Amino acid sequence: MNYPRFFGEIALLISIPFILTAETYKLSSPNESLLVEINTAPSLSFSIFSGESIVLERAEIALTLEGVGTLGKDATVEATVESSKDRILEPRIARRTSKIHDVFNSLSIEFKKGFNLEFRAYDEGVAYRFGTAFPGSARVTFEQIDLKFPENTMSYFPQEESIISHNERIYPYLSLNDLSSEDFCTLPVMMVPENGPKVLFSEADLLDYPALYMKGGEGNRLSAKHPAYVLKAVPQPGGEDRNEIIEETADYIARTEGSRSFPWRVFIIGDDAVFLENELVYQLSSECALEDTSWIKPGVVAWDWYNANNIFGVDFKSGVNTETYKYYIDFAAEYQLDYIILDEGWTETTTKIDAPCPEMNVQEIINYGKEKGVDVILWALWGPIAKNREVLFPLYEKWGAAGVKIDFMQRSDQEMVNFYTETAKLAAKHKLLVDYHGAFKPAGLRRLYPNVINYEGVKGMENNKWSADITPTHNVTIPFTRMAVGPIDYTPGAMVNKHLVNHNISFERPESLGTRAHEVAKYFIFDSPLQMLCDTPSVYRKEAETTAYLAQIPTTWDETKVLAAAIAEYALVARRKGDMWYVGAMTNEKGPRDLAIDWSFLGEGSFKAEIYQDGVNVERYAQDYRLTTSTLDTSKTMQIHLGTGGGWSAIIKPQLK
Repeated sequence: MNYPRFFGEIALLISIPFILTAETYKLSSPNESLLVEINTAPSLSFSIFSGESIVLERAEIALTLEGVGTLGKDATVEATVESSKDRILEPRIARRTSKIHDVFNSLSIEFKKGFNLEFRAYDEGVAYRFGTAFPGSARVTFEQIDLKFPENTMSYFPQEESIISHNERIYPYLSLNDLSSEDFCTLPVMMVPENGPKVLFSEADLLDYPALYMKGGEGNRLSAKHPAYVLKAVPQPGGEDRNEIIEETADYIARTEGSRSFPWRVFIIGDDAVFLENELVYQLSSECALEDTSWIKPGVVAWDWYNANNIFGVDFKSGVNTETYKYYIDFAAEYQLDYIILDEGWTETTTKIDAPCPEMNVQEIINYGKEKGVDVILWALWGPIAKNREVLFPLYEKWGAAGVKIDFMQRSDQEMVNFYTETAKLAAKHKLLVDYHGAFKPAGLRRLYPNVINYEGVKGMENNKWSADITPTHNVTIPFTRMAVGPIDYTPGAMVNKHLVNHNISFERPESLGTRAHEVAKYFIFDSPLQMLCDTPSVYRKEAETTAYLAQIPTTWDETKVLAAAIAEYALVARRKGDMWYVGAMTNEKGPRDLAIDWSFLGEGSFKAEIYQDGVNVERYAQDYRLTTSTLDTSKTMQIHLGTGGGWSAIIKPQLK
């Protein structure tokens, strides 16, 4: 079925206000590359097709409400509404692009029982959600999502061990058919069929509802798994300040309004490049609730915790003290960085966070930073924030803090989802940025409250302190999986870079896996409006050439183009900020790799490139690099070489004639 497309907010509406006899409906994407076939009887199900390929063989869906029953079983269609939209969205805080082309066709099916089911088809994917219209409150006891994929479908499956989780996972490549109902994963999860495009499944507009997990099952199936509504949680002995034991849960997953729209279930569909370019989770989420966002400032942070405050060559003892953080501020000011973070240790205790420890004069540090043009973000556990944010946030605002880094949530039940929303709202009132660490993945809140500037929910650099999990393969997997749904607080910037054969695990002196040029390229490829420099300022000053190069890289972008990409193998991405381009490439540790860059996307003119690449001896010494400058011939294709676990990047400036 073809749908007309309109520019602006005008939509085509077709309403059928009588009971239909048809039980099957079809919805195509604007370019007709994707087709959704929806069946409403005897239960709700749908399939997704891409050309001749079956993307999703069958999805069975329903929503069960206490006292109402199961919405989707033996339901009678009352009307349908079809529409199309073609508009430009301009995010308050850009991530991959400053202008998002939001174009889709939609179908809303209204049912006689007091609910509706809405589908949207984009060229990059498909989404659906339930809506209800019942008086008063409602309790959701179960949401059915049973997805059957084609035979021999593989998955990058971020398997969890517990529903109590930071959602920091690796992405093993597993067969869906080998997963049992005991195997479950956080979202997003990617499916790789034998034929046809890849599919990444996640959710958007997650508000007042628990986050979604998916579990395995027989016959290439994944099914929904939700955390139950928490009735009682108690501190865990030995980790009382941050870990909890859930002692009692309800027999429902959500207690919410009876009249509402539920979260979108999102299928991002396409070749590998789609996952590095799309913004579907943002497009499907609630519009910004803030009138003034001018105070929200993306930027680069000199961060302390990864490097354990190992500064040297100074005349004071380094640690969690005022002198050390003034040193961080001096470094940040020297390289025109925007922020420092006072991470764990700055408070009197981890639960008494309205006063600093005796060694820290936080007001003096914040004032010193303002003199130098560097703002301060404060770390805190979520529990004390939840109990006392109405007092703490005005206090932090009075001190002059720029934001809060909130950590160790580890839960994603309805109460915790609401904590994210309520905290973001109150933080915005007091002009505080929010960086959710120890968090589940982004699911739309950053559009509603753009002061939510970053999320962790990713297995990032800090794991170098206790493991060798952060491999180059992992680094070229997460841009296609976790990062496809929102920015990642991965915290790059290690200046000690090793190949696995000589990598050491050290909590106090961590080392990264991959080459120095691989590490630098993360700043070009990883989305993070609040980006970290994780190593010690003393090391960055020793590595002044690299630091000066890193300090030039923006954290938000006007345009993103994927030049070449293959999940778990390599990524080559070009970003534009104003009239400058930033191109980065990373590869896995399977061996050296050669890639080609067609510079035609730069357009006409003369361009000068500052190129950071693996050195000649990088196979033996991962920190070997070369920094060169050259004029680009945009009429020719450039061949670039990446070492094992290597990288390549270029900062490109147009030259005036």
